[in-house]
This record gives sequence, C-alpha cells and structure tokens, in this order.
Amino acid sequence: MNGSFEESPREACGVIGIFAPNEDVARMAFFGLFALQHRGQEAAGIAVSDGTTLRMHKDVGLVSQVFHGRHLAELQGMYAIGHTRYSTTGSSSIRNAQPFMIETIHGPVALAHNGNLVNSAALRAELMAAGVGLSSSSDSEVMTMMLARNGGKDWVERIRHAMQRWQGAYSLVVLTRECVYAARDPWGFRPLSVGLLPSGGYAAASETGALRTLGCRAIREVWPGEIVTLSDKALVVTQALPPADSLARCVFEMIYFSRPDAVWDGKSVHQVRQNLGRQLARECPTQADLVMPVPDSAIPAAIGYAMQSGIPYNDGFIKNRYVGRTFIEPTDSLRKRGVALKFNVINENVLNRRVVMIDDSIVRGNTTGPIVRLLYEAGAAEVHVRVTCPPIVHPCFMGVDMGTYEDLIAHKRTTEEIRQHIGADSLYYLSLEGMRQAIGYTDGYCQACFTGQYPLPVDLKSAKTGFEKNIK
Repeated sequence: MNGSFEESPREACGVIGIFAPNEDVARMAFFGLFALQHRGQEAAGIAVSDGTTLRMHKDVGLVSQVFHGRHLAELQGMYAIGHTRYSTTGSSSIRNAQPFMIETIHGPVALAHNGNLVNSAALRAELMAAGVGLSSSSDSEVMTMMLARNGGKDWVERIRHAMQRWQGAYSLVVLTRECVYAARDPWGFRPLSVGLLPSGGYAAASETGALRTLGCRAIREVWPGEIVTLSDKALVVTQALPPADSLARCVFEMIYFSRPDAVWDGKSVHQVRQNLGRQLARECPTQADLVMPVPDSAIPAAIGYAMQSGIPYNDGFIKNRYVGRTFIEPTDSLRKRGVALKFNVINENVLNRRVVMIDDSIVRGNTTGPIVRLLYEAGAAEVHVRVTCPPIVHPCFMGVDMGTYEDLIAHKRTTEEIRQHIGADSLYYLSLEGMRQAIGYTDGYCQACFTGQYPLPVDLKSAKTGFEKNIK
C-alpha cells in the first residue's frame, strides 16, 4: 500500500557508511538509517566487518521492522554500511534489497547505492555475456559485480575503474574487510556527506541530518567524482574522476526529498523551501484567508508564502504518517476512502475560508483532486492550489520514480485542464526562473523533469522494472 496515496515523486534510497572502533557500529548504522527512513520504506539492510569477516542482515520493510536486538547483536565489527530502499530500477522484493555482498578474488565486498545508472542495461548485458550470474533486477548488483571483476592494486583503484564505466547517478558506500569507501558520481546528482565521529571514527551518509544524529562534527560534502576512504588511518580523499563540466544536482532534493534539516550544496533545505514559498507569493498574489500546506514537505514553503503574502498560516490537514508505510492492504470499503485514510481536515480552520493550499509537486494527479475535495467537503469557500515547482512534463532516469510520459499529468494536460481535473478554483505552478532564484543557482542542477534537457543521453523507453523479464 506504500504507493497508494502518494502524489509526490519517490526517492531511490538512503545510504550510510561508518568506521567506529570500540563502538556498536551496527547499532549506529541502525540509527543512521532511522534518520534516512524518509528516503525509502521498502527494504533495509546493514553489512558489518570485524576486520576478517563480513556479516549482513537485510529484509523488506521499515528499518524498525527489519532489525531487532538479536540482529544487531550478530553484526559485530568496526566497519558498517547500511541502506534503506525505494526501488527505481528493479521492483520491490527481497532479492533487490541492499547491500549486495559477494566473495571475490580480492576478498568479500558489499555495496549500497543511491541513484540510477542510465547505461545499466548495457552493463548488465555485458556481464551476462561474460557468464556472470545475476540474482536481482537491480543496477546496484551490476555495480557490485563490476567491482568484483575489476583488477587493480587496491579497492580505490577498482572503484575508480568502475566509475569510468558508470553513467548516471550514484552516491554509494562500499564495505571491505578493512575499509568503508564512499563515492559520488562526477555529476553530483545525489547528495553524500562525510563527518568526524565523537569517538574519532568517521561516517558518510546521504544527508547531513543522519550524520548529526550520530554526533558528527566537521561535516563536509563528498564532492562529485570523489572517493573517500574511512579506515583506522586518517581520512583519505581521492579525486577519482574530474567533476563534470556541468554539474547536475537533483533539484528535487531541495524541493521535496531531503529532510528540512539537511544542508546540501551549502544551502539549508528548510530555508530554500521557505524561499520557494515566498517566490510563489510574489509571482501569484492571491486574495485568501488562509495559507495551509499539504504536509509534510510543503510546510516550510507554506510558511514562506504566508510571510511574503501576509495571509495567515494555519494547519488544514492532519496527516497519518504511517498509513502509507504499512504492508497491509485496506479493505475495499476503506480503499474507497482514498486519501481520507491519510489526511483528515481540521474543519473549523477551513470552514467558509478562502484557502491557499501549498504543495511541493503534482506528478500523476491522482491525489491532488481528492485532497481538494476534502477541503470543499469541510466547508472551504475557495481552494487555490499553489505548487513550489514548475509542471513535471518529463520522466526522470537518474533515480527518481516519476513514472513514464504517459503517467505525468502535465505532459498530457495544460495547466487549465489540470485545474479542472483537480477541481480547484485556481492553480499556479512556480516558474522555472522563479525556482532557480529561490534555490539560488544559475547552473549546476538537473532540471530535466521540467525542461526535457537531460544531462546525459537516456533511453526514453527504459522502465523501472525493465530487467524483471530476465529474472526467473
């Protein structure tokens, strides 16, 4: 049921890597993943090394469902990597859960990956032609197998060789017997940061909030094309590939994916989202009585809109944050309640009010209409929908699940047709230039979902489960 009521784009996953001598490293990885749970709720896994042996536990479900005390007690060591998954390449199943771990002639290795390779089909075909057996439909397994086959005097060199072949988005962590490596693609699509632990070890994670949860200091971004080595020696940084001439940070990290307390590209995500709301208010002044967000990611933007417009901010929805994260399907009668299972309206706040409803995006258009209807049913006089990004008219191939062209409502309809479809009194999307100003960039970000100008050549026919037919 996880995707039943979701309108916003879905992220790929979160990764964490830790070197922590004399610490319960598995428990640290658990709490790090807990802080990254918003990035994926389908599966989770942790792999640990004690310097000799790698051990792993993974399964489908939330971090708290996958791991119990007995699992963590069995994962003893100084080095750990972890992963929480939402599938973009490969369906949601245990065989696609990460990390992937295999034995190689260089010793055991495990890998956890956030992103999506645009050339994974070709790399997969190359491996299979060479007789390599693959057990999943995930491009992350392809990456693991490529590492295993690479030559080189050490793992940094093997990772560097593989990075030369990988095209697309990857922020990843690699575990060997005596090291954790963190690496980021040269375009910088997905976030990755590293910090110093209070114990003197190191940690890397998809978001700075997870590092702060572990008490990290001196946090810095892993720069595009870098490999960072976490071990019992000083932190070693290797520029494996030069950064791309045009960086392509995912703009949706700012709009939706990252937790508001994250800092990325030197910017506070919470402040950026307030700026998006302020810019919306400047571009589309509206006569209204109330500004309210669709929780949770649109809350900072709604605050910004209210501050800029002078219209009072208040809550209109109470969100059940757990209904979308259960694996138990509702009954037919409950399913017909649709978004009412996830949102309840505070009737007295919207009764006879002209409401400005702030949302981060409209992708498929399946839930915005029912949400608008909930407000009318609660007595709202008018509902004006304001969206903190431009219309999404192109799918993503870099690790964001937005569906295909056919799925995207803005690819098929004009803004006025979408307004009629969702039943709002008015609908306004933030302009592309307004979004750039609010985030504070002129280049260096991927905005292909709005413009169709992809930073890399892509196969427009590829699909999330494109490898599934090869898996029996």
